[in-house]
Amino acid sequence: MSREIVQELTFFTHSVLMGLVITFIYDWIRVLRRLFKHGTVLMSVEDLLFWLACGIGVFYMLYRENDGTLRWFAVFGAAVGMFFYKLVVRDAFVNVMSTCLHKIMWFVFHLLQIVLKPLKCLYSVGKTFVLYMGKKLKKCKDFIKKRLTVFIKTIRMVLCKR
Repeated sequence: MSREIVQELTFFTHSVLMGLVITFIYDWIRVLRRLFKHGTVLMSVEDLLFWLACGIGVFYMLYRENDGTLRWFAVFGAAVGMFFYKLVVRDAFVNVMSTCLHKIMWFVFHLLQIVLKPLKCLYSVGKTFVLYMGKKLKKCKDFIKKRLTVFIKTIRMVLCKR
């Protein structure tokens, strides 16, 4: 084959791979959306940033491979890559990855609960002790205040009589 045909096939292959990568990355965003619930504003910002990054990536590929010229078979190649990814993978990747990551997060959460349970008990005991000491100190303060008030009244009476 001639060098130009090989170069065009390489460009088309890179376009197909770009479509595969774009769809793969977006599936990871979908996995994260399943794990952590998002509002519409955050989803819109994520999509905007994703498509901005994809646009930069596609432009970089076009610039490197084809001197920045948009060729329709490159767009067709990216669409073929996206379609091929969806045909082969479908939603199985998103379902499997979100389920696996959810299970891992569940396991880690419960492991942390087991590990931190003694600290929780210690916190509870410490809180009870601090509240108990706070009540005792308040009673002590009230007692001292009462005694000082009586003492000051007594001194006033003695000084006023003289």
